[in-house]
Amino acid sequence: MMEQGGKTSLFVVLAAACAAAAGFTFGYDVAVINGALVFLQTAFQLGPVATEMIPTVMLLGCAAGAAFGGWASDRYGRRAVLFGAGFLFCVAAFSAVFSTHLWQLLAARVLAGVAMGSATLIAPLYIAEISPAHTRGRLVTMNQLAIVSGILIGFALNYELVRLAHANWRWMFSVGALPALALCISTAWIPESPRWLLQRGHRDRALAILQQLSPGTAAASSLEEISRAIQEETGTYRELLSHALRKPMVITIMLAIIQQVTGINTVLYFGAILFAEHAGASASQAIGMNVLVGAVNLTFTIVGLLLIDRLGRRPLLLAGTAGMGLCLVAFSVMLHTMPGRSALLLVPVLGYVSCFAFGLGTAVWVCLAELFPNRIRGRAMSIATMMLWITVSCVTATFLSLIKAFSASGVFLGYAILCAASFAFIFVRLPETKNRTLEEIEASWVK
Repeated sequence: MMEQGGKTSLFVVLAAACAAAAGFTFGYDVAVINGALVFLQTAFQLGPVATEMIPTVMLLGCAAGAAFGGWASDRYGRRAVLFGAGFLFCVAAFSAVFSTHLWQLLAARVLAGVAMGSATLIAPLYIAEISPAHTRGRLVTMNQLAIVSGILIGFALNYELVRLAHANWRWMFSVGALPALALCISTAWIPESPRWLLQRGHRDRALAILQQLSPGTAAASSLEEISRAIQEETGTYRELLSHALRKPMVITIMLAIIQQVTGINTVLYFGAILFAEHAGASASQAIGMNVLVGAVNLTFTIVGLLLIDRLGRRPLLLAGTAGMGLCLVAFSVMLHTMPGRSALLLVPVLGYVSCFAFGLGTAVWVCLAELFPNRIRGRAMSIATMMLWITVSCVTATFLSLIKAFSASGVFLGYAILCAASFAFIFVRLPETKNRTLEEIEASWVK
């Protein structure tokens, strides 16, 4: 889109950070459920299936939000969808706070899912469209950094709020409205995507924003480059089945599935229950262990952010999936041979989370945001992200039931096997996109 080298303007960084508030909101919500489930089980007298339903309905809402968000962003713009998602999440947060019956809580979780499905789809897409090629990976990764920061803050607040004797889970949900409100406010400041403006025929506005994003002569050349790419695109869902786009469509769908089917959200959503029931920790200790998980997640996401534009997408994804698989094998063996040893069992969990953070957690969102042509990107990301949410919904909806049927050790060994299969797919099928403009990536599919 812009210059290949040189400095990235502060305006671009700030705009990307504002959009990444969507990721922070989602991350906080992930952490809230992890801690709140321990207390919701008591408050609503939940069994394993009902416990699985609370995070699962939210994730199904995410799938619906992703399906709607791609279409809405192509029709109404990226900013409009980000604002709508922030507003809807505020409504969902307060609906959860005042829930007195399980169905009310589940309805609030569905609304939260629709909001977050839209926001987590559009935020990386928006950041990719305003970023220069040489720093696009790092800037898009800001969204993932915001997610893991939200997870860490959420875990830490859970640890403090657990001390409240009454309605602590209601306070956990209420705080989530604050980052969502910040997202709504920030959309009044950030510019619309210049790519979307060109698609809608607003050439002068697009040029003005490009000049803000990249002061100097690069703006005019970027405008022409984007214009040429748009003129060559039909922008329909049918085009995704064409020969030129079939390969990136398969790759992005598989990456979306791989990110979730390897089991990361079993730790992020059920970590407190896992540590309490299988590692011998108390409820307070289990939530405290989550804080350490969140800190490691944040630290290694920063590592991924620093390396993704230096080493590339493939090396991080390959190293990450290999490391995840090895850690899961170790965790499975330790669960079988030394159950109830919470301190020792935490070690492979932290290794697994760190490998996910710099690998699948960092690079997948970058790949989803950059593998498709401009005009079809919203629709393509919508499909891929919808598959991501459907996959994590299936994983979340079956985790506790699978543990009951096959033991925790057997379940995590299964996730290790899926990590090995994921490594093989990435090694064979994923091309490197480091330091290539979005238009160059598009052209590579038709060679």
